[in-house]
Amino acid sequence: MTYHTQSPAGTEALGERLGRLVAPGAVIAYTGDLGAGKTAFTRGLARGLDIPGRVTSPTFTIVDEHTGGRLPLFHFDLYRLSGADELYDIGWEDYLARGGVCAVEWSEVAEELFRGQDTIRVDLRRGAGEEEREITISGVEGL
Repeated sequence: MTYHTQSPAGTEALGERLGRLVAPGAVIAYTGDLGAGKTAFTRGLARGLDIPGRVTSPTFTIVDEHTGGRLPLFHFDLYRLSGADELYDIGWEDYLARGGVCAVEWSEVAEELFRGQDTIRVDLRRGAGEEEREITISGVEGL
């Protein structure tokens, strides 16, 4: 399903809707251009999981852990990685086993990890207007 948002707040609201639906162990693979709203979507996702606190991009830390909500959120940014092996090196399988939600920005860096798996796909693209976004979500029902 494709959605159109008109502002970062709209993108966050869509993420919040998804956060209210996801189950333990969910993997959300983001694709999209730099600045397309992946982190804004994740802020909303965290709100939907009832996670308190600020959510920012983990570009330099690779993964941020957010707890205190309905489920923990493990927010990954693979932009600086060269492939799936590096993700395994930082404990990917351990994060999966913890029963939280793994939200992965720049998932295309390790695409082979998300093929054939029950992965929720979120593709974010810039729209016609400066703050407009076209967001395509697959792998989840009832959104």
